Amino acid sequence: MHAVGIDIGGTKIAGGIVDENGDIIRRSRVATPVDVAEIEAAVAAMVTELAAGEPVVAGVAAAGFIDRDRSRVYFAPNIAWRDEPLRERLEALTGVPVLIENDANAAGWAEYRYGAGEDLRDVVMLTLGTGVGGAVVVDGALLRGGHGVAAELGHMRLIPNGRTCGCGQRGCLEVYGSGRALQQEAAEIAQDAAFGIGAGLAAAAGAPEGLSGEVISRLVQQGDPGALEALRRIAVAVGTACGSFAAILDPERFVIGGGVSQLGEVLLAPMREAFADAMPAYGSRPVADFAVARLTNDAGVIGVADLARRRFLTEN
Repeated sequence: MHAVGIDIGGTKIAGGIVDENGDIIRRSRVATPVDVAEIEAAVAAMVTELAAGEPVVAGVAAAGFIDRDRSRVYFAPNIAWRDEPLRERLEALTGVPVLIENDANAAGWAEYRYGAGEDLRDVVMLTLGTGVGGAVVVDGALLRGGHGVAAELGHMRLIPNGRTCGCGQRGCLEVYGSGRALQQEAAEIAQDAAFGIGAGLAAAAGAPEGLSGEVISRLVQQGDPGALEALRRIAVAVGTACGSFAAILDPERFVIGGGVSQLGEVLLAPMREAFADAMPAYGSRPVADFAVARLTNDAGVIGVADLARRRFLTEN
């Protein structure tokens, strides 16, 4: 039996029928509605469309805190779900068994099963997008914690009394190591254009597109010194945090995903250096390596479909 995977994003809902090899064999995509009821109706319609009359199970991934049973959304930052019985609602709309999963967990599971973490047992994934998402696989299982909301790695405090984070705390990794942080660092460097390395960034800031992630990435690839320094700063933040994660979790690999990860080795090289500086007993013990995620935008769909298959078909 195939599994449907649905990934609810801030601007789009992506879905697919996923086979046992992690391949998407049929796809669907719609814009994300604003209203909660309309989102749930759109997800249900997509499940029905993708199933095409065949028996399926479904997994739905979304940003937020999901309970340990993978049925209820405690809190979602971008959708007005507060203690929402989402699994119950979607099963009533579709007549299909549904599993709910955090989107970073879904992406991390996909990379562990079919991507950059394949053939390993202990993997940590960090997604560097608008924020910093995290997923932890320990001995072949997702780390969920006592309430289901473990692995919020982007909200580890990195800088005491640092920048304010959307979670309400200050100094979280998310505000120093995300795509949004890259834009902030680039803007600060651009302000020193007359005396420092920010001339290229300042010129870009004055153009219609501004200092978007795409513009900064292009400047990085062109070797612009200001853009490279902005990237180095977020790489150091993430690499430093990984030293702390490794001290607790001892993964075999850190998989780096999200839009920033497409810069590849230019990002990973300073990240590894910061990791070496932060890792206890570095040089005297085995340590994790770093790799760029392979499944990119398909990871959430593939991962949540595989988790649904395992929940409803493999375990029963």
